[in-house]
Amino acid sequence: MTDPGRIAPGLPCVTLGARVERVNCAGLRAAFVAAALWPALSAGPLLAEVAPPVIGADRYKPALAQTPDGCQVWMIDDGWEGYAWNRTDRRGKPVCMKVESCLVENTDQLFATDSARVRPAEAARLKAFFRQQGVFSYGIHGHTDARASDDYNMRLSQRRADAVARVALDAGARVASARGFGERMPVATNTTAAGMQKNRRVEITCYREIGRY
Repeated sequence: MTDPGRIAPGLPCVTLGARVERVNCAGLRAAFVAAALWPALSAGPLLAEVAPPVIGADRYKPALAQTPDGCQVWMIDDGWEGYAWNRTDRRGKPVCMKVESCLVENTDQLFATDSARVRPAEAARLKAFFRQQGVFSYGIHGHTDARASDDYNMRLSQRRADAVARVALDAGARVASARGFGERMPVATNTTAAGMQKNRRVEITCYREIGRY
């Protein structure tokens, strides 16, 4: 196991992997990391991250990721074991972000019926949105009405969330999560056409950094 002190001297960290153990942990509970952070860190290309330079001559590259509640962590993963520790400001406080709903789009406008391909004109408009300044990353959540089966709606909403996430990545934005919720989180009744139209939506959450170092 790589010595975490050699990777990042003086920084508190936790070990991630098949088991979780404390290594001078401070501020980031190992149980929270195991239950909530590890699935996000292993999610692949939709992980919100940057690529700082290699530390010394080592092959490990720290990446900046975030917890579900919007706090930032540095992490290193060699494919078998990983390490994560809080990103802190100069006062030693965790760097957390303001989390807010910043856009709700009706899927009738973004997609054709039963499609998960964003219309070209809408993709261009979304790219302009994702290029805004002051946002660290985005959460993208797809929703449907209740007309089809739950399984169908879950799959369609996930495909649509992934499609919008690809637009964001093409625009150079970071994507923290892309999830489909199907019909399970309605904002209106599904017994009227107007209500169902409101439920067919993609919601985008913005994670904004509060202040700078």
